[in-house]
Amino acid sequence: MTLEMVFVLSMIILMFAALLLELARPDIIVFSALVIFVLTGLLTPEEAFNGFSNQGMLTIALLFIVAGAVQKHGIIDRIMKKWLNKGKHVKGSMIRFFIPLSLSSAFLNNTPIVVTFTPMIKKWCEEKGIAPSKFLIPLSYFTILGGTITLMGTSTNLVVHGMLLDFDLEGFSLFQLAIVGIPITIVGFLYLFTVGYQLLPSNRGFRDQIQSDTKEYMAEMTVKKEFPHVNKSVQEAGLRELKGLYLVEIIRENERISPVKSTTIIKAGDRLIFTGLISTIAELQHMRGLQLETGSHLELDDLENSHVELVEAVVSHQSSLLSKSIKQSQFRSKFDAGVIAVHRNNERIKSKIGDIILRPGDVLLLLAGSDFIRTYQQSSDFYVVSSLDTPSNLQGNQKKGLFSIGVLLLMIFMVTVGWLSMFKAMLLAVLVLLVTKTITAEEAKKNIQFHVLLLIASAFGIGMAMTKSGLAKWIADGMLSIGEPYGIVVLILLVYLLTNIFTELITNSAAAVLMLPIGIEMASSLGVDYMGFAVTIAIAASASFITPIGYQTNLIVYGPGGYRFIDYIKVGTPLSLLVMIVTVSIVNVVWF
Repeated sequence: MTLEMVFVLSMIILMFAALLLELARPDIIVFSALVIFVLTGLLTPEEAFNGFSNQGMLTIALLFIVAGAVQKHGIIDRIMKKWLNKGKHVKGSMIRFFIPLSLSSAFLNNTPIVVTFTPMIKKWCEEKGIAPSKFLIPLSYFTILGGTITLMGTSTNLVVHGMLLDFDLEGFSLFQLAIVGIPITIVGFLYLFTVGYQLLPSNRGFRDQIQSDTKEYMAEMTVKKEFPHVNKSVQEAGLRELKGLYLVEIIRENERISPVKSTTIIKAGDRLIFTGLISTIAELQHMRGLQLETGSHLELDDLENSHVELVEAVVSHQSSLLSKSIKQSQFRSKFDAGVIAVHRNNERIKSKIGDIILRPGDVLLLLAGSDFIRTYQQSSDFYVVSSLDTPSNLQGNQKKGLFSIGVLLLMIFMVTVGWLSMFKAMLLAVLVLLVTKTITAEEAKKNIQFHVLLLIASAFGIGMAMTKSGLAKWIADGMLSIGEPYGIVVLILLVYLLTNIFTELITNSAAAVLMLPIGIEMASSLGVDYMGFAVTIAIAASASFITPIGYQTNLIVYGPGGYRFIDYIKVGTPLSLLVMIVTVSIVNVVWF
């Protein structure tokens, strides 16, 4: 290994470590590594930032706009909801629902699909008296599998396509990946509705947990001077034997009193930390001298007013709220909403509400204005899943909704018959949607997920550093020396495994960008078709089932489903193995 290769490898290892430890947002970490390569002279500015003009990345940006226009008016959402309610049996209804959902995710961005249908499935499960956790992980998995069917189904496919064009090679056709995508989707269906269904936990919905769980949710109340039991014990104040409520801690200036004894004296200014039923807390605040701290000017009593609602929101993995306490993030002034409770993987967080350091996947119970969901539905800080009291009503324009679907279908047709490239078809579709005012320029801007684009573009630069330094060839040669004696199948398997490990540890697009130069080097050394390795890498990078952090749709359902990390391992590992076996087998037969 040369000194340059050692440096690049060291930087990539440090980058992986930072991503695993969640030291910052993924896009910031990868971009920082790229900047270091530029500052040290390893890459020229042109080489480093070439990814920002890559056709694949720009196509992804346009795809965000087109998908946003289609989903803005809620036509597909309404059709799917009616379709779901037609079934008489639980499993039958879900199969009817997930088949068209998988097909739609082949042409639309799966992140907003999961955000849209998570509350719909939860509500339907509550009405049927079944656990939403039986269907929320499958919701994520089916959209991932469906996304592997077409070139536009997921950003990973477009990234690999764009990189192939950068290497002066032929990219994917629109349905080329369907050779593998359709079989693995079918295998996924068979597994998730048989063995996988049995492995999924039976967790109560978030609404039920709020209503019945006395240990996982917390609230904070301040003792005012007019409280009649100031300078009396907890027992005398009647705060010991509360139905469905438990006093876990008292914060007195810089002192924390925990556990709280019956003889502990209550003083004015004390902050009382309770866990328990939201309804009981609402009743408790009627006691003179006790004030619920919502972090907002809103109060629980305001729920009777249509202008206030309880909202459940999931903290996203690229949120600006991460690694800060709720107080430090100035949540109240930023979002005009108060955090009432925080839910994390079925565990109780022992901290004052304002002091909780937020993590990806945390579920926040918010007291917010009625326009909160509409205002922050597209926010990159969290996935607003639903209002807990009032179902979100889709007020889309039906004619414009049908028109946007027509534009999408026309675009697909033009790409399929070869009239336009994917990039040009997307450009034309966006132009038509803007000119006809089906979507406004402001809405188009909101739909573009700039953090995703920054991550992908920066990852292109990291891939360039691997290629230029010779690290990609060195790794490819090492893999060849291990696998070549055992045949091409073992080599495909090694490429798949390494890509899949990367996608579980970092992100799918970054994994694809790092692995493609290695795959192309291996194909060149073996004198075989590069397309087999490109398809393997695209599928392996998308097939993230074992952790909630590898793919953002897994993270969206993490909190609402009340899942634990181990649930993804239990359900996702067999699925990953099945997808790997099917992919490697088909690639070997078709391309080698």
